[in-house]
Amino acid sequence: MTLPSTHPDALATAASIRAGEVTAREVVEAAIARIEERDPALNAVVGRRYDAALAEVDAGLPAGPLSGVPFLVKDLGADVAGIPSTSGSRLFADNVPTADSEIVRRYKAAGLVVLGTTNSPEFGLNASTEPLLHGPARNPHDHSRSTGGSSGGSAAAVAAGMVPAAHATDGGGSIRIPAAACGLVGLKPSRGRTTGHPDTGTLAGPVSVPHAVTTSVRDSAALLDVIAGPLPGEAFSAPGPRTTFLDAASREPGRLRIGVATEIAGFDVDPACRDAVLATAKLCESLGHDVEEAAAGFDPAEVAASSGVLMGADLVVTIDDRLAELGREKLEPGDVEPFTEMLYGYFSGLTGTQVHRALRAAQDIGWRLGRHMSRYDVLLTPTLTAQTAPLGLLDTSRPEVMWQHGSTYSAWTSVFNVTGMPAISLPLGQAPDGMPIGVQFAADLGREELLISLAAQLETR
Repeated sequence: MTLPSTHPDALATAASIRAGEVTAREVVEAAIARIEERDPALNAVVGRRYDAALAEVDAGLPAGPLSGVPFLVKDLGADVAGIPSTSGSRLFADNVPTADSEIVRRYKAAGLVVLGTTNSPEFGLNASTEPLLHGPARNPHDHSRSTGGSSGGSAAAVAAGMVPAAHATDGGGSIRIPAAACGLVGLKPSRGRTTGHPDTGTLAGPVSVPHAVTTSVRDSAALLDVIAGPLPGEAFSAPGPRTTFLDAASREPGRLRIGVATEIAGFDVDPACRDAVLATAKLCESLGHDVEEAAAGFDPAEVAASSGVLMGADLVVTIDDRLAELGREKLEPGDVEPFTEMLYGYFSGLTGTQVHRALRAAQDIGWRLGRHMSRYDVLLTPTLTAQTAPLGLLDTSRPEVMWQHGSTYSAWTSVFNVTGMPAISLPLGQAPDGMPIGVQFAADLGREELLISLAAQLETR
């Protein structure tokens, strides 16, 4: 597995600053210059705070593990004070928070320098980052292709070398899908590992979790150390690591039982995506792991039915609360994209009984998949059933197209949001046209250390 750019990763950058080889200001100014040079072609960055960032550097940064490293925050699921927090929607275009979210405070306490926010599809409802508000983000490997979604702006910025790492969130694959599309490491942590405060996300909370996209496994581990841990009163909390997640990146995983699944009900898996999984399975076998063919262990249609209700109910509350804040009773033309408007209308009629049944179904899916996965330490699957989509395929102005193609790109990923299990996409494959292909490893709840150790082992091969 090779890094997608020649730029040092976040930990190497921080080490250079600590050693006095370069100053934090020089590093941040260089990152700003790269964004301004490269972003016009990619449209990854939608909000900027350069003056504020440089002022923070000049005032003296916290002596954290990533002090001086430039960073970007996704424009969805986290607020950066003073920058519009739009969630990719025209309904929120003039929403400017006055305070940072808890996760942003933790990033800054670690010494990260937040330069701006990144492009996201409206409310994260698309596996491609093509919001009408900001326009499409473009893949650095091929500007005609999607970056994936919903953390597509973050993935494009990191893959293009603008910054070494960026914040991302994952409610159905939104870290892992763009990581696969852009050739990055994308870890979705366990439910309860990180906090979304102050966004309560009462119903989407059980499936959505924040973290990052990175160029290296160790950066993903270090960033997880920075943000892991609940706030007092948090509804969910995952068990802590033995030491640190970064330590796990330097430990051998031991001999693992790995189940390999390449077939999934209702979807044809692209041969290149299947080949990447099979090649990874052979690599794992060569490293001494016990590898065997496995079933997927879940039905993606059941997963979609449960997660759709949970996230649909949250969408309705989000829009209704925003309308109340604006003193309005209903949506007006142009407030939201056609696909969002359709979902809002469809899910507005949900009853409490339907939501409760969806929660019950989610738990049942988790129990069944948990029993299946108990035979293995990790499950290896494709990240995506298809190769990276062309821009325009997932068109939210045409809801019928979204119904036809949308689930194609989350068939393997969303189940681990419903169950809360951690999963990581690694850039271990390549399509015939040179585009990156991701493969996914998943483990039982709370076992990020195992995934990180295995990923780090594979990264060096």
